[in-house]
Amino acid sequence: MAIKIQGNIVLNHDGSNYSSTNIAVGYGALVGNTTGVNNTALGYQSMYYNTTGINNTAVGDGSLVSNTYGLYNVALGHYAAYNNTTGQRNSAIGYGALYSMTTGQQNVAVGYAALYSAVGSLYNSALGYTALYSNTTGQYNTGLGYGTLYNNTTGEDRKSTRLNSSH
Repeated sequence: MAIKIQGNIVLNHDGSNYSSTNIAVGYGALVGNTTGVNNTALGYQSMYYNTTGINNTAVGDGSLVSNTYGLYNVALGHYAAYNNTTGQRNSAIGYGALYSMTTGQQNVAVGYAALYSAVGSLYNSALGYTALYSNTTGQYNTGLGYGTLYNNTTGEDRKSTRLNSSH
């Protein structure tokens, strides 16, 4: 059953805290929202802890679940950007992409567990299965392909392209 609460479309939801122009679909989606606006949460507990986050999109079970004040983030996939709290302008596509991210900004992770360990990283791009997996606080890194820069943790301004399928 779809209901509309203060300008929000809500399906199968267990909470009642909404500000305007949010869409929540799935049990626990946007359940903690207080003043956040223009958010879309689709999936079980997606954006569960969001309170004041603005313009975020979370699609997939547990995507952006820990987001509280993050802005302009996109998380597509199961557990994508799971631990993001205040990170801004990040894009996570794939199972566990940007999983550990809490405060980082302007990162792009596409692929299973891409940038998985990133916590406060800035301006990284990871494309491929486990690309930049161990990166925690590194900045300005680009990893293209399976497992590229897998062991890079804090390095800066590194670029790597891998076309084969081994670490």
